[in-house]
Amino acid sequence: MSPEFSRTYRIDTLGQAPRQVSIDADEGERTALAARFGLVGIARLGAEATLSRNGETITARGTVTAAVTQSCVATGEPVEDAVEEEFRIEFRPHPESAGGEEEIELSEGEMDVVFYDAAAIDLGEAVAETVSLALNPFPRSPRAEEALRAAGVKSEEEARAERSPFAALAALKGDKR
Repeated sequence: MSPEFSRTYRIDTLGQAPRQVSIDADEGERTALAARFGLVGIARLGAEATLSRNGETITARGTVTAAVTQSCVATGEPVEDAVEEEFRIEFRPHPESAGGEEEIELSEGEMDVVFYDAAAIDLGEAVAETVSLALNPFPRSPRAEEALRAAGVKSEEEARAERSPFAALAALKGDKR
C-alpha cells in the first residue's frame, strides 16, 4: 500500500547542488491523511524543502505548514489549529544486516532518520509524519474547561494541590478543630 501523500525523488536525479522543492497535498490526499491521523479535516498541507545529497544519504531541510481541524478531547467540538514546523530529515539506505527483523539502534541525534529501500526517497510521507508528530495531542475547545469540570475532572492545579504534603497537613489541622 502506498502512502496517501507520496512525493518521491529518485536518488540518481539528485546531484551535488541542493535542489529546492515545494510540495502540496491535494484534496484527496488531505482527506486520506485526515482519516489516517484521526482528524476532522486538513484544509492545507505543504512543505518547502531543500534536498541535498552526500553519497547515498539525502538530507531534506525545510518547513512544513498545515491547517488542521481536530476534535476537542472534552467536548468533541472541532478545534482548528495551524502547524508550522521546521524539519531536518536524513534519508539513508537500510543498513546491511543478517535478518530483516533485526532492531536498529539510533542515537538521539539520529532520531530524524528515514531508511529507504529502493532508488528513491518519499518526501511526502516524511512531511506527513512530521505533521502528525507536531499535532496537539490534547486539543481543547473554548468550552473544554466547563465540560471537564461538569464531568468532575479536576484541573491540574487542583490535583497538584491535593497531592501536596501541605494539603495533608491542612487536612490534619482541620480535623483538630
